[in-house]
Amino acid sequence: MLYHLHIRDLVIVRSVELDFRPGMTMLSGETGAGKSILIDALGLALGDRADSGQIREGAERAEVNAAFDLTRLPDARAWLTEHEWDADGECLLRRVVSRQGRSKAYINGHPVPLQNLQELGDRLVSIHGQHAHHALLKNERQRELLDDYASHGGLLEDTARSFRRWQKALRELEQLQQAAEARRDRLDLLSYQVAELDALDLRPDEWNELASRQQLLANAEQLKLVCDELHHVLYEDERGNVDQLLGHCLERISPYQELHPTLHDAAQMLESAQIQAREAAIELRDYGDNLDWNPADLAELDKRLGQIHELARKHRIGPEELPDLLQQMHEELAQLKGEDLTTSTLAVETAQHRTAYFEAAGRLSDSRQRAAKALAKAVTKEIQGLGMPKGRVEIQLEAMPPERANAHGQEQIALLVSANPGQSAQALAKVASGGELSRISLAIQVVTAATGRTPTLIFDEVDTGIGGGVAEIVGRLLRRLGQHRQVFCVSHLPQVAAQAHQHLRVAKRHDRNGTQTRIEPLAEDERVSEIARMLGGLDITDHTLAHAREMLERAAQAGA
Repeated sequence: MLYHLHIRDLVIVRSVELDFRPGMTMLSGETGAGKSILIDALGLALGDRADSGQIREGAERAEVNAAFDLTRLPDARAWLTEHEWDADGECLLRRVVSRQGRSKAYINGHPVPLQNLQELGDRLVSIHGQHAHHALLKNERQRELLDDYASHGGLLEDTARSFRRWQKALRELEQLQQAAEARRDRLDLLSYQVAELDALDLRPDEWNELASRQQLLANAEQLKLVCDELHHVLYEDERGNVDQLLGHCLERISPYQELHPTLHDAAQMLESAQIQAREAAIELRDYGDNLDWNPADLAELDKRLGQIHELARKHRIGPEELPDLLQQMHEELAQLKGEDLTTSTLAVETAQHRTAYFEAAGRLSDSRQRAAKALAKAVTKEIQGLGMPKGRVEIQLEAMPPERANAHGQEQIALLVSANPGQSAQALAKVASGGELSRISLAIQVVTAATGRTPTLIFDEVDTGIGGGVAEIVGRLLRRLGQHRQVFCVSHLPQVAAQAHQHLRVAKRHDRNGTQTRIEPLAEDERVSEIARMLGGLDITDHTLAHAREMLERAAQAGA
């Protein structure tokens, strides 16, 4: 609730500091005294537009400070905590308007954008009046009132949770589907390439083996000639071969090999050379004899190598890299097929979440329908006692198409009012009379007081167009509302003023420094005088004072 307000240099207010209590607070004063100054000041603190024309003449800036106790306001505390501006259950709003037209806003000492001030302000104060911002005109607020009145918080949570799950799955599904065409193209290409490489059936290291064999077969004929030639030179040439020459050399050196170690070593080497030459000749003969050279084999081998080389060229890699590429393609192919499976599974899950949402939203709609009838009936009863005997209230639930469904449900909620006989019910925002709007708002607030969210309510011109018994009913309703929430009321009717728990008088003073507006809390005897003034104008008699005192006593007894 609002417990302190400081206004400085605003319009014709030099400086005012006020402390407030729970219950109903009345603001009264003579015409032109500036009764709306408190509402204007609070409006600035809550984020209303500002201009330099609101600054008191002679001052450089205007400033408003509003302090709130958030002990019983978990919504506002949670909002402050979320923005890291919490201050142990208290909230200080500060607004400064300079002569240059600049405006600064603060929440608990933190400079903030005006939008933040407005968001928090909607959680703290609701101003009801012909010329003021009215939260009840918003469809969102009307929906909240109905939901609060219905007390179906669990259904709201189920609906919102189901909606979030549905939307999350839907976003993921859409992302997969957007990439589906490119994925299908890639899948088709990979499938073709994998089939091509699988058909090649290239073993690891096969390329090197085939290349070596191809070189061998390509030189087989020449190798056969070389092997035969060398075998002949080493062992078979009758005119003289390497074996014979080495044998002759060994015969010549053998008789002398014992004469010196060097000769002995030379003889050993000649003997070893002769043995190795014979073995080489045998190896070359056997290799040449066993060399299997078939032109058809070479042609087949060349064909195989050509296939391998062509695929390697197509993929722009070396032939020896093809087996690794095939393995990578198999893995990617499996992944893409898995994504298709994921898309199919996610599509099923999305459909399930959608069904769950509409089932939850359907249960919420049923509860809203029942609550709407009860709320409309209760509010209609209240407004008919407030000078609108033929007035009626309807709460319309208009189903939205599935694509417009949201976390709050699947219907648009509108509060419709008919103020006069024969007049069709219209949206609350289209009600012509400011006084009727104020009284309708009052009726709604009284009916929903136990479940309402906004702790502080301000009613401006709530008594326009009424008087007598209706005025007293309005006063009693405001007092009753004050049992649940903090209520401020600007009124010129004594029947309303007498019902207040505390009374503020707005007065205009003239001195050598100019004109100033003062706002003063009234003691009990001062309240009697003020209500007497409201009853009888400037000519206040003993009878008027007695009547005022009687009204106060009767209000106190009725509210006890």
